[in-house]
Amino acid sequence: MTGSHSGRAPTPAPLTGSAAPCWVNLMTRDLESAQEFYTAVLGWTFRPGKLGQEFSVARRGDVPVAGIGAVATAYRVAVAWTPYFAVADADAAASRIRERSGTVAVGPMALGKGRGALAADRDGAVFGIWERTEPATSPRAPDDHSHAWLRLHTRNAFDAAIFYGEVLDWASGRPGCCEVSYEKDEVIIDCDGRRLARISSGAVEAAPDPLVRPHWQVHFPVTDVAATVAAAREYGGSLVEQRPLARGSEATLLDPDGGLFTVTDVRGLAAGDSG
Repeated sequence: MTGSHSGRAPTPAPLTGSAAPCWVNLMTRDLESAQEFYTAVLGWTFRPGKLGQEFSVARRGDVPVAGIGAVATAYRVAVAWTPYFAVADADAAASRIRERSGTVAVGPMALGKGRGALAADRDGAVFGIWERTEPATSPRAPDDHSHAWLRLHTRNAFDAAIFYGEVLDWASGRPGCCEVSYEKDEVIIDCDGRRLARISSGAVEAAPDPLVRPHWQVHFPVTDVAATVAAAREYGGSLVEQRPLARGSEATLLDPDGGLFTVTDVRGLAAGDSG
C-alpha cells in the first residue's frame, strides 16, 4: 500500500471486459420487470444469459455492463446490486475469506465462463468472487467510457482495505494488481491507473437504515441525474437520497423490487469529486 494518492486522473475503471477487475450483478425477484426498469432508466438493452432463463446480461451497445438474475427468492438473499471481483483461483480466494472471518454463502461453483462464489466480509458487506476459466469473447469497454464504479461503506476503512487486499491480492506487487492508496480518511482502489472504488468508514452493522449498514454501493454514470431520477419514479422506483457534487449531483435510488443503486453525474466523475 502507498501512503498517499498518486495524483492520477481518477477516471472510474471499466468493470467489464476480458481484463476487468470486477463485474456487477443484480439479484432480483422479477427479471422482466427489472429489465423494463433499467432499460427506461439507464438505457440498457438485454440479451439472455447463459446461466438459464432467470438470467440476462445488460448491454450498452455491444458491450456487456451488468448481469441480472431473478434468484433472490431461490437463494434466500436480499434484492441487491453486488460486485464480483476477479480472482486467479476461486477456491483459494474463498479459503482466504474464511480464514479472515468472512463468510462464503454460495460456491465456489460453475458460473458462466468461470467459477464464482457469493460471500460477505467480516462486517457483513456482500460481494462475490469470480475466476475466469474460458477466454473472453465480448468487446472491452472503450477507454473513455466507464460503466460503473464502487464504494464500500464499512465500519473501518483501513481494516476493510487489509481484508480485501489479502483476499483479492490488491497492492501485492503482482503484474496487473490493483493499487491501494489513501485520500484523507478514505482508501482508494485504482486499477491500471483508473479509479475502481473508494472505501469509507462509519457504517454501523446493526443500523436499521440500509444506507448506514456496511454495504457495497454501485454507482452508474449518467449525463442527466434529474432526468434519470424522473424516469426511475415514472417506472416504479423511488429516490432515497440526492446530494450535490462540485460538478453536478448524484442520487441514490431504489428500483421497484428494492435494489439500491446510485447514479452519478459524469461531470462529477471526471472531476474526481464523486462519492
